[in-house]
Amino acid sequence: MCPLPLAAAAVAAPRAPLRLLGRGLAAAMSTARPLISVDYEVFGEVQGVCFRMYTEGEAKKIGVVGWVKNTSKGTVTGQVQGPEDKVNSMKSWLSKVGSPSSRIDRTNFSNEKTISKLEYSNFSIRY
Repeated sequence: MCPLPLAAAAVAAPRAPLRLLGRGLAAAMSTARPLISVDYEVFGEVQGVCFRMYTEGEAKKIGVVGWVKNTSKGTVTGQVQGPEDKVNSMKSWLSKVGSPSSRIDRTNFSNEKTISKLEYSNFSIRY
């Protein structure tokens, strides 16, 4: 079982101004700057080290949407969507930081494109 990251309470706390409550993250981001979508695959020691849980927490902290899951070949894959600066922050985290016990050898990014609206309403772990 993965220990709960220290930032879990902060991630769970609502951060949106009151005027955004009801519209949600997707609505708030869709009215802002251009949106980017990118697929990723992380190689290294990334399974059995709480990588997906920490990825979900970091994505929510940064304010991007998408998903993450383990693959049968020992990697972690997923998709991130949001404003370009936030997606770039997540790309950096996926390439250099990861969970405390992980070892990232490399991260491949593919299918990066501009999108007109977010395809997800949150960031989730897929099984």
